[in-house]
Amino acid sequence: QLQLVESGGGLVQPGGSLRLSCVVSGGTLDDYDIGWFRQTPGVEREGVSCINRVDGYTYYGSFVKGRFTISKDSAKNTVHLQMNGLKPEDTAVYYCNLGDYWWGQGTQVTVSS
Repeated sequence: QLQLVESGGGLVQPGGSLRLSCVVSGGTLDDYDIGWFRQTPGVEREGVSCINRVDGYTYYGSFVKGRFTISKDSAKNTVHLQMNGLKPEDTAVYYCNLGDYWWGQGTQVTVSS
């Protein structure tokens, strides 16, 4: 049974940083596209960043503007999202997605002073 478990969310002040992690079990990370999405109440889930499994191309949502970096550690079956320069509008539940099919349970990120 393939499972994704996110961690690393929390409360941070504007301008601060967080590093989200997503550990994949029951499958091999390199076999799939892997990405991060986020959602706030009443708003459709939006893509934050992803890594293409074939060529390693990384994609970022237009709102990221160079603040976030996605990376993966294949040996640990883990993908990370380093988020710097956080803004209050980045407050959301962040979800890890594998192969456009499997989802993690989400981790809350709150940016507030």
